[in-house]
Amino acid sequence: MVTASMAATLPARAVVEININKGNVEPLPIAVTDFLSGDQLGANISAVIAADLERSGLFAPIDKKAFIEKISNPDAAPRFEDWKVINAQALATGRITKQPDGRLKAEFRLWDTFGGQQLTGQQFYTTPENWRRVAHIIADAIYERLTGEKGYFDTRIVYVDESGSAAKRVKRLAIMDQDGANVRYLSDGRDMVLTPRFSPNRQEVTYMSFSGDRPRVYLLQLETGQREVVGNFPGMTIAPRFSPDGQKVIMSLLQDDGSANIYTMDLRSRTTTRLTNSQAIDTSASYSPDGSKIVFESDRGGRQQIYVMGADGSNPQRISFGNGSYSTPVWSPRGDLIAFTKQSGGQFSIGVMKPDGSGERLLTTGFHNEGPTWSPNGRVLMFFRQPRGAGAKLYTVDVTGRNERQIQTPNGGSDPAWSPLLE
Repeated sequence: MVTASMAATLPARAVVEININKGNVEPLPIAVTDFLSGDQLGANISAVIAADLERSGLFAPIDKKAFIEKISNPDAAPRFEDWKVINAQALATGRITKQPDGRLKAEFRLWDTFGGQQLTGQQFYTTPENWRRVAHIIADAIYERLTGEKGYFDTRIVYVDESGSAAKRVKRLAIMDQDGANVRYLSDGRDMVLTPRFSPNRQEVTYMSFSGDRPRVYLLQLETGQREVVGNFPGMTIAPRFSPDGQKVIMSLLQDDGSANIYTMDLRSRTTTRLTNSQAIDTSASYSPDGSKIVFESDRGGRQQIYVMGADGSNPQRISFGNGSYSTPVWSPRGDLIAFTKQSGGQFSIGVMKPDGSGERLLTTGFHNEGPTWSPNGRVLMFFRQPRGAGAKLYTVDVTGRNERQIQTPNGGSDPAWSPLLE
């Protein structure tokens, strides 16, 4: 657990800021000094902060070898001229101290070097093993102060860890920090797991598990490890997604005639409600963030396309009209975009379009890209890529498509799902 105890008074408007709504954002040069600590911990925390900011594509941390001033008192104003010389438009300084009760106290200040003022300052208390979380929280605070939007660094990813040969693939449920650190396994690999989904407001996930040929959907409480069966669903191939309030899940169930239709289930009463009634395969449903609409894929027109309908199943409208087939639509937490997988010409692309189908853009294209999931601020997507003859790997790409990164995991990884910001 991390507690915040103070936030400094902010000026009405920062001199330095990033407009992330522009088409092409030039990364902001920022200096992140080693936090004073008397040991390696301060340097480790500042390294995680700098890595978070750099990976976002919005910041360019300056090499510490270029620093002129050595910060000895993070409470005092820095020598701004020394930082302006190396074009550090923002500067982060800090201190880590161990408290009598064993907790860590982490303090940081963010400075506008060209404006000569402090932009924000906060302090946090946590246990020593939580030092990486503190680093992510500080990175989020810097991101928010300089962009005006919430960050996404203090989050986790649940995914399917894949190991072994293609003939004897072991698929375990795993969870990690958004940067690939602190991997922890949630299943033992005896049963195959698929498509974990995060709750939007709690630290719980749904996922599918096959014991033999019988698919079951489980609800797993991440903090307690408590697991319960949501239901047995023969023919289901994709786990349900949560509604925005976390009270329902939405899923596709196979019918006796080979069609598949979309249903919701109330997690308290376990009652199901049918939303579509077609002879097609309707699947991969995802709610809009306000819960009023649902996006899904269907082959009712002869090929997989994306449709949007009311939350009660009313008025389904096709919104994808490009060449190829579309699948795995996921509504952005911001509500402004829908991410999807597109297959065309033997290539798989991850793309986005507006909820009315306009403005389609492909962010990355290759062999077998699939399964996009949104960061909680709606600025970054994670997906998995499985090149021919190789194992699946996890990647991130921002909504401009210019900043693609591989996430390092111990083994192969697929089916990522991004958590909300941690409490």
